[in-house]
Order: sequence, then C-alpha cells, then structure tokens
Amino acid sequence: MLLKGALLAEEKVGLKMNVPKKKLKKITGILPSLHTPTVSNLSDQEWVAVEVIIDEKTVRNIIPELKRAGAQGIVEYPLNKVIP
Repeated sequence: MLLKGALLAEEKVGLKMNVPKKKLKKITGILPSLHTPTVSNLSDQEWVAVEVIIDEKTVRNIIPELKRAGAQGIVEYPLNKVIP
C-alpha cells in the first residue's frame, strides 16, 4: 500500500490557495481533484482556503486560470505518498 502510494504521488502535486467566498464556485469549477477540494474558513469571513491534490501535468495550465478567476497566495507542493 505504501509503495503504491509513493508511486501515485510521483504524478500528483498539492495545490492550495486563498479564495474570496464570492468566487469559490468559479474556482472549484476549474479544479480537478481526487474527490472534492478541501475548503476551510479563514479569519477574514469573506475568504476561504482551498486545497486539492491534482495531476502534476495539469498544474501549469491551471494556475494562471485560477489567478485570473480570483485565487491568491497559490502554493504548489510535492507529495510523498497518496493513499486513495
């Protein structure tokens, strides 16, 4: 299981960002994910944090689109294991 998780992680990256609540539907419509994005409230009631695991090959095209749609503070990070 751990070996399969490590192999799967080689093709994926994590992506997190801050999103105005009024643009959340548009942003989540852009994002592919393993299941659904994680959405967490921020201390500013008008904003949320969004986090997904996506295919590394798609991230280059998605980040500019997310920025144009209103996402800020976009962070891409590598993964060690993905256990579905």
